[in-house]
Amino acid sequence: MRKLLVLSMFLLLTGYVSFSQNLKKERLKVFVDCNSTYCDLTFIRTEINIVDFVLDRIASDVHVLITSQQLGSGGTQYQMIFFGQQSFRNNIDTLLCNTPPNATTSEIRDLQVQYIKVGLLAYVTKKGYAEEVTLGMKQNTADSSKKIEASNQTTTDKWNYWVYRANVNGNFSADQNYKSNRVNVNLSANRITDKWKLNVRLNANRNNSTFTYEDASGTIEKIKVNNSGWNAYNRLVKSMGQHWSVGYEASAFNSIFSNMKSSFTAGPVIEYAVFPYKEVNTKFFTIQYGFNFVHNNYYDTTLFLKKSESRGYQYINANLSFNQKWGTFSTGVNYLSYFHDLKVNNFNVSMNAEIRITGGLSFNMYAFGGLVHDQLYLPKGNASISDVLARRRQLASDFNFYTGFGISYRFGSMLNNFVNPRLDGVNNFF
Repeated sequence: MRKLLVLSMFLLLTGYVSFSQNLKKERLKVFVDCNSTYCDLTFIRTEINIVDFVLDRIASDVHVLITSQQLGSGGTQYQMIFFGQQSFRNNIDTLLCNTPPNATTSEIRDLQVQYIKVGLLAYVTKKGYAEEVTLGMKQNTADSSKKIEASNQTTTDKWNYWVYRANVNGNFSADQNYKSNRVNVNLSANRITDKWKLNVRLNANRNNSTFTYEDASGTIEKIKVNNSGWNAYNRLVKSMGQHWSVGYEASAFNSIFSNMKSSFTAGPVIEYAVFPYKEVNTKFFTIQYGFNFVHNNYYDTTLFLKKSESRGYQYINANLSFNQKWGTFSTGVNYLSYFHDLKVNNFNVSMNAEIRITGGLSFNMYAFGGLVHDQLYLPKGNASISDVLARRRQLASDFNFYTGFGISYRFGSMLNNFVNPRLDGVNNFF
């Protein structure tokens, strides 16, 4: 009888523990993915602490993909896609938030957190954490009528959607054998609406460097390099729906390094978007075709015995990019050829990828390669050693190429909830 009583008590306790464990709420697992744009993950984890932030997208209940595009005003539009996984796998929600052009980092991250909270609300509620959420959806009654009246009025802009920017920067560096100074000035004016896009940009720069060295005979030599240049650019684009755009581009520039006293270029361009432009945050595939007429004046006589010349050329560009749960990928293919001789051309391919293969395994790569057969501007004659070493003069080359790649693997704890900034400001030399 005693054994039967003990067994009954054991079964009751086991059942109670099991029942209590079942009542225990499971926290929502969230993976925040902002590899292609800015977000403050530390701040997000600090402000939202009723979920578990994980480092593996596959282990998450919700994958939050954040991308961004620049607005015509100079601000930024952030798109947040909430991909449900596990028990939420059929749920997909999208939110858009816009930041003003002069928004500080603090204001941007506050707005991002606000929208992340809104996007996670339904998921958190279904996990049983509704009582942990505080909502405020009430307008001040004194101002509500004014706001409703204002919302019914057409918004007027005293600047007529024009945005102007001016930037001046410079730097100076020196040691016993070398000194350099650089000044750069940028001016721009842009007007962007849903139908038209107009850009005007001016840039001027000057670079001065001095190299001091001692040759084999003990003589102190100095090499002075003065490179300067300017460029101006103008583009007008007309929207023709969700797939087509037409416009023109015009530019002018000067460059001592490239032997270009002055160059003037202008011509029309047309673009077709395979995916509608509205899907630019997640997938983007465009094909452009244009032709330009260019007039060049050179500092020195070129390899083709020209001091000036006028030419026409055509170009075609294809650009493809994806921002998806598995990572980001972008590539571009560009081809240019001159009408007077199709053998005078330029072809290049670029690629940038960051792919999450599975779990904590990811791969990243960037590459650029080009075939160069259009250097009409190169001066004749041989370059001196000092010209080559100091990069005072551009040299002939049939190709250019660079690449980089890496692979990473993370294992261990998937949780990423804690914020600990202690000693982050200390430099470690070990």
